[in-house]
Order: sequence, then structure tokens, then C-alpha cells
Amino acid sequence: MCGIVGVIGSTSTTDILLTGLKRLEYRGYDSAGLYVNDQSGHDYLVKTVGKISQLEAALTSDVQGTVGIAHTRWATHGQPSVANAHPQFSDSKRFYLVHNGVLNNYHQLRSDYLSDVDFASQTDTEVIVQLVAHFVEHDDMSTFAAFQKTLQLLDGSYAILLVDQEQPDQIFVGKNKSPLLIGIGANFNLVSSDALATYDQTEDYLELHDQEMAVVRQDDVKIYNLDGQLQQREMTQITIDHSAVSKGSYPTFMLKEIDEQPVVMRRIGQEYFDDHRQAIIDPELLNALSHTDRVYFVAAGTSYHASLVGKRLFESYTKIPTEVGVASEFGYHWPILSEKPFFIFLSQSGETADSRQVLVEAKRRHLPVLVITNSANSTLAREANYTLLLHAGPEIAVASTKAYTAQIAVEATLAKALGEKLGIKAAQNFDLLTQLGLAANGMETLVSEKETWSQLAENYLSGINDAFYIGRGVDYDVSLEAALKLKEISYVHTEGFAAGELKHGTIALIEPGIPVIAFITEKSTAAHTRGNVQEVVARGAKVLVIANQDCQEVQDQIILPTLATELMPLLTGVCGQLLAYYATLQRGLNVDQPRNLAKSVTVE
Repeated sequence: MCGIVGVIGSTSTTDILLTGLKRLEYRGYDSAGLYVNDQSGHDYLVKTVGKISQLEAALTSDVQGTVGIAHTRWATHGQPSVANAHPQFSDSKRFYLVHNGVLNNYHQLRSDYLSDVDFASQTDTEVIVQLVAHFVEHDDMSTFAAFQKTLQLLDGSYAILLVDQEQPDQIFVGKNKSPLLIGIGANFNLVSSDALATYDQTEDYLELHDQEMAVVRQDDVKIYNLDGQLQQREMTQITIDHSAVSKGSYPTFMLKEIDEQPVVMRRIGQEYFDDHRQAIIDPELLNALSHTDRVYFVAAGTSYHASLVGKRLFESYTKIPTEVGVASEFGYHWPILSEKPFFIFLSQSGETADSRQVLVEAKRRHLPVLVITNSANSTLAREANYTLLLHAGPEIAVASTKAYTAQIAVEATLAKALGEKLGIKAAQNFDLLTQLGLAANGMETLVSEKETWSQLAENYLSGINDAFYIGRGVDYDVSLEAALKLKEISYVHTEGFAAGELKHGTIALIEPGIPVIAFITEKSTAAHTRGNVQEVVARGAKVLVIANQDCQEVQDQIILPTLATELMPLLTGVCGQLLAYYATLQRGLNVDQPRNLAKSVTVE
């Protein structure tokens, strides 16, 4: 969610901070701020509500320094306001701090230690900086010791940067559950919650682990555990393609990422198949999976919807019973597991806090864990037993598009490889590489017909407040995802329903003129879904039918190529993306950064 950037030792600190914040806009935020200090007695704090452009406009030419911390805030405790924006500061204005995450015990800490402090904000974050000041000013601790003690007291998730006005030659850093990286520059150092913020400054990073702290200086970094013991850490190289995080000639990141999906399909084919068209999957992973009696997918949001498709792929091509769990529910309501469970986590960012909670517990129980993610250096990837990458390239728009289809393609690759190892005939006869090629071709056709999709959005979704997607089987799975796309960026109340369930209550919501988009790509249930279409037509619904060639009828508006049933979401999913995109544009809304949402959900 929130974004953090820190710099020490550079004369371009303010510029680096602003550039970094702009690159983290995709995470979602409602306010921004920075603190810089020139280490000669001059320091500046600037905070604004709204976009980073407003923060930039509020900066005067003298806001410069050689150490600085900056933040984009997504409100959790306290509404968006200048007072609640970060950096937060101590009563004495000696300490300045930025924080990602959520503290569970901030009320208790405030009561135990800070009852006489006049708080300036409604945030849990202010408790942290006031605690450090309390231990320094009342208990005569050094800043290092006060910071260490404060971290030991915190219960919750945090990524923290602290600057002491009296020791402006260092940044104090702490981490637990929220991502944080230390970048090693040329005679200066950086800290960020995402390498995207600083990729033009360095490719060399040190990863902080949970319940660690660090002291970062211009030419030195020391990492400690919370007992104060020095920790050794190898450098990690993170290389990011500069063009991949630029819109180029596109008006929005979302449209660029929709258009990139054919390339992603072909890239997955290249990365996961050899010259003999055999899937390339780690033999140790396949061996571990071959001994399981049940697979458990755990994910959130779009990744959850991709997991629903993954269940169908696994059960079709491996014959292993498979379940799908919502991460935020699974973490607190574990089901009775089978004797030999195997956990698969899907996360675009690899930083999803809800999923990580389940992963940590799975590891505690010594259960095997695979993470399928787009980020090789993410927390989930680092902590899992096995990792499969999406190879989709950076996804910047908040609404996931290419990561969704990449997840399905990688799930299919794993299911095929495992099924072949298990001797499942369906997997042996599954020419997945050809299917991915056909999917890429179908995607290219869809994204080349932008005028058609713009017109469909205008005809069916203009001026409406409610909409429904319906389908059966895998078409129901993609209905959930298409509904999420439309609601999250256009703010139209949209629901995805199993078509056969309409008559069990939902049909009461159908009114004249309400749009119903029906996916019909599953031959075994096509006739039944068409019966459901007639039910809503009889009640005045305005119906758009998206079918494949095997299921088409003359009146259908969109006809797609036929893929293997479980892979049809590779095409129907793109249809949902395009409808949502153009419906949102026609409303004059921000497609890439919808209200109240964040790209990387790093709090539970």
C-alpha cells in the first residue's frame, strides 16, 4: 500500500525522493510528505493531501538536503489530512519518521508510556516516533537504544525510517512483515519499500528480514536483530527494465498492460518449455507435489479468481483434489487438512500480507509451500520452499490484467508437468504450448478491436449503476474476475454469479435495462446458460453474450476462438478487462489509480 523512500549522502536527495514517490503512486495513496536535512542545521518538512504533484508544487527551491525520508500514505488510522500524513514527528520536533504497516498495540503503548503527550495526529504511526523521543529524553537512552527498545515493544507490521535531527548523518530503519530494501549507491545509500522507486540509482540491494533494524549512513550499512546482534547479509542484485515501467506512447498503464498479454503468453512458453515442447519445472517441486493428497490454493482478489481456474486445471490434469481459500479468511479459520497437504500461494506482488500470514503458519507446521508470483525478490518468494515466476514484467496499474492471465498460464504449465509425471492421460494429450500460442493470437485480435470494445462499453455500461456477469463452470470463475475489474475502477456496483443460481434469489434484482454480460464457452453447460439468459431477457435485462466458436449462436455479439475449456479465461478475462477499461474512461475516471485501492496490500 503506502510507499517509502529514503536517501542519505546525495546532493540530489529531494529529486530522488520525489521521483521515487512518483514511481510508487501505483500502490495507492491519499497523502504524501517528505523531510530533508542538509546536516548543517537546516531541515524542512512538507506534507500535502492528494497527489504527489501537489506535494511537488508545495516545495520551494530551498527544500534541499543530503538526508531525507518520504512517504505516500494510504489511510488506515485517521482520515486523509496534512496532520495524519507522514512524516510524523515527536513533540520536540527532534525525530521524524515514516511508517508502512499497522500496529495492533498502539493504544496500549500510548497509555503505558505517553499519557502526558499531546498527539498531533490520529495515526498509530505517531506513537512510534513519540516512543523513541520518550526513551531518549526521559530515560537518557541513545537514539539507537531507544529505537531498538521501541521496535521490541511494537506488535504488528511495520517498515520504518527514522531521522534524528541531532544525528542527521544516519537513517534508522526497522522492518517486520512490511517490505523494505536498502539500496547501495555510489557514495550514497537509499532505502525503499519497492526497488521500482530507486532502480535508476542502483541495482545493488540488501534485504531486511522481519524483526531486524539497520543504521544506514552515506558509506556504511549495519544490520542488527532486535537483540542488537550484528547480522551478515549478502548483496542482492535487482535489475528492472526501464522501458517496462514507462507508459511509452500509451495513455495509461492499464491499456499498456492489457496489450502486453499476448507477449506474456509467448514469454511463458519460452521460459517454461524446452525445444522438445516439454514443460520445464523444477524436478524437486514436481516430486514434492506428486506425493500430496490435496492441493490448497491460497490467494486474495484477482489472484483468488485465478486460483479458482487453477483448481479446475489441477483437478482436470493431475486428478489431485484441490481446494481454494481466501487468504484473509484462511489465516484465521484453518480447515481440517488432509494427511499430505501442499500449499500454493498466488500473489502478483509477493507481498500480500493476508497470504503471508497463512504462509508463515504453513511453514510453522512444516508444510510444503509454492509461491507463484511476478516478483522474484518478494517476501513470499524468499520464504517459500519453491517459487514459479510469472515473467509478466512490472504491472503498474492497480487493476491487475496481465498478471491474472499469466497466473493461469503458469498454473496450467505446472498442472501439465505434474500430470505427465503422474501418468495422467489428459495431461499427456494436453498440447499446452500450442494452446498458449492460440491464446496469444486470440488476445492480439481482441486488443486490436479497441473501437468495438469502446462501443460495447458505451452501449451496455453507460449511465448505469448496477451490472451482472454470469456463467457456469470456468465461465463463473471469470465472471467473478470481470465483475471485480468493473467495480474496482469504474465504481459501478457489479456482481458475478453462477448463472444457474439466478433463479435462487438473484433474479429478483433484474430490472428493465440492467446490463447482464454472459460468458458461454463451456459446451456441456451452454444450453443451460442460454436458458438463464432468456430468463433475464424476459425481465428486461440488456444482455451481451460472449461465446466461443464451439458454443456460438447467430445472435451472440462476441465470438472467441475455442481453447481448452480451462484456458478460456485467457480470452474471456481480456474481454472483461477491456469492458471495464472503456467504461471507466467514458466516466472520466482515473483508470490506473482508482479511489481507496492499493496495488500491493501489505496490511491485513
